[in-house]
Amino acid sequence: MTLYAAYGTNLDPARMGERCPHSPLRSTGWLTGWRLTFGGEEHGWDGALATIVEDPDEQVFVAVYDVTDEDVVLLDGWESADTGLYRKTRVRVHTLSGEVTAWAYVLDSWEGGLPSASYLGVLADAAESAGAPDDYVSALRRRTCRSTGL
Repeated sequence: MTLYAAYGTNLDPARMGERCPHSPLRSTGWLTGWRLTFGGEEHGWDGALATIVEDPDEQVFVAVYDVTDEDVVLLDGWESADTGLYRKTRVRVHTLSGEVTAWAYVLDSWEGGLPSASYLGVLADAAESAGAPDDYVSALRRRTCRSTGL
């Protein structure tokens, strides 16, 4: 098993249970020195996609999963890592039980663009399901989003 740090929709343990049925939630924690942002608007069907970038003044809430080799293949498909849209990077996660090393997906595209309101809502719901602090969830819900033009 390898450790995976989820910061986006995979924060939701129920969603991860469907996508990766053999990979239990291990803990939650923070990526210190990283910032949640968005990019690759040209690749998303509903606006920009979530990613993380290094930023010494920020932190990102994550859920850490023990992922089996079988589920890594499934997850790579879900996250389009098998097409090159996302790549994996090693990160240090600060948890209540100490620091662990895990991998996370990073968008292989330029930072910029806005996510849709519906995507931000899914991200905020996932963070809430994983036990993120209220201020973190509220900040997700307040982020600037893409106008639908309707």
